[in-house]
Parts: sequence; C-alpha cells; structure tokens
Amino acid sequence: MDLADVTDPIEKYETMSRCAREAEQAGYDAIWVYDHFHTVPEPRLESVFECWTSMAALARDTRTIRLGQMVTCNSYRSPSLLAKMASCVDVMSHGRLTLGIGAGWYDHEYHAYGYEYPETPERLRMLRESLQVIKAMWTQDEATFDGRYYQVRGAINEPKPVQKPHPPIWIGGAGEKVTLKLVAQYGDACNFNADVETVKHKLEVLRQHCDTVGRDYDSVVKTVEFYTMLGDKREIDRVVADHARRTGQPESFIREWHPLHGDADRVAEIINEYAEIGIDYFIVNLPNAFEVGVISRFAEEVFPRVGLKTGAKRN
Repeated sequence: MDLADVTDPIEKYETMSRCAREAEQAGYDAIWVYDHFHTVPEPRLESVFECWTSMAALARDTRTIRLGQMVTCNSYRSPSLLAKMASCVDVMSHGRLTLGIGAGWYDHEYHAYGYEYPETPERLRMLRESLQVIKAMWTQDEATFDGRYYQVRGAINEPKPVQKPHPPIWIGGAGEKVTLKLVAQYGDACNFNADVETVKHKLEVLRQHCDTVGRDYDSVVKTVEFYTMLGDKREIDRVVADHARRTGQPESFIREWHPLHGDADRVAEIINEYAEIGIDYFIVNLPNAFEVGVISRFAEEVFPRVGLKTGAKRN
C-alpha cells in the first residue's frame, strides 16, 4: 500500500489504522507492516512510520486480526530488545503477534541511519544468533547466550508473550544455503516473493533442509507475498498511472513490481497455482489499498473463489 498522496502525518497514520480495521472486518487473517525508515525501493521525502511503534498502536486499534512485520530487519535492534518489544506487543494485542524477521538488505537505509552494512554472509550469521537470543528471551526465566555478535547474561524478559511456547517466527528470504536452513532450524514459516516455478524449487530445497535437521516439513507454514492489482484493464491502467504519479516510478516498473494482476477469476487462478505447489498462506499487497473499499472488494471477490469466507467471524 502506498500513501504518498497523504502528506499530513496524522492523516497518514489514521489511514493506516482505517485500512487495518477494514481488513479485520473483511475477514483477513493478518495485517503486515514493513520495517523501513525510508520509502522503498528508493528513498523519497515522505513520512514512513517506524514498524514496531506502529505495531503497538495497531494492536490497540484492532481487536481480532493478527499483526506481523514483512519483515523486521535484524540489524536495526538488538535481539534482546526486539524480544522484549515483541513480548509487550503480544500482550497488548492479547496474543495476536507474528514476528517476521530477516537479515536486512536496504543498504542505503543502513548507511543513512548510521548502521554498518556487513556482507551478506555476516548478516546471516547475525540473524542465526538473533533467532537463538529471541527464543531464549521468550522461554527462559533468565536468558543467557554468549555468541560472536550478541550476548545476554541473565536477562529477565517479563512479561513473557501470551502465545505459547512463543509467537510464530516467520523468516523472510529465500537463500538456499543459509536462509532456508534457518527456517528449518528456527522458523515457523518461510516467505517467498517469486514466480511459481522458482517457489516450487525453493520449497524442495526447504524440504531437504528439514530432512537434514530432523524437522517435519509439514510443520513449516509456506507463504508468498503477493503483489497484485484487482480489476479489468481500465481499472488496472488507472491504478498504475496513479501509483506512478505518486511515486515518480515509470509505469513499466509499477507493472513489473505488481505482475500478478487481473480480474477476480485471474487473481484466484494465480493463487491456486501457488496453492497447488504447497503454498499455505498469501500476503496480499495492493498499491491502492488506501482507497476506501478496495480491501473489502478483494475479499468479497477473490476469497470465495479460493475457498475462503469473508467477514470478521470467518474463523
């Protein structure tokens, strides 16, 4: 969802909150906030709300919908502090938090905010240690961990999360040698953003890692972030033109960024193609979600075509 046209920060947050409540009423399982300080894929002079303060606010603005990050950048907070923050949000939301986390990638943002930007292998090693620290903080009375990058020594994390044994951990990224192995070892879910054939291959790699570490492959939730636009050609042309005007990006880039578009039948067909290869869960990214009714319309038109009910009590 892009809010470039909403320039007043208060109005922008209230629009975010309204969209969250609309998704809740329409029957979506969760809302997701990205963890960036600047706009992506390029920085613009525009208000961007910090992810975890937004999580806390949305926890109180909503009642039933789950709350997640797509995904938390491991480098931006120490894992012990992140575990504490996540515990508090899980309590504030009465047990609705999902922790999405990844190694981080937006080098411009790192440098702009004064963070070191290690090479990818080192960022992944840091992520591995962070996952261990977070689980220790969530499950031990006094957490202790002595790693190369992070150390905690008798850290008390109270309150503990509401969810037991802990909130679900979703690991973003699709690296075959390290990231998917981390999913098999520490994650409750993986997340992809790729075409069907690529995702199918990644799932097979994940299965191999699960076999290697003795993890039940079926216990991992397999997810896809789904960049899409709903409508006929005229509607999609309008959304693309509006999005290009707001962001300054070429229309060709907008279409490439949101390739899985069409009417409800076409969108449902694409979703079912992913489901057939083993994807369990879809995160829908609509560039015009801020328009009143767009979130509800997607649920009303697409959900029944993929076997989902609409409405806040669909569970």
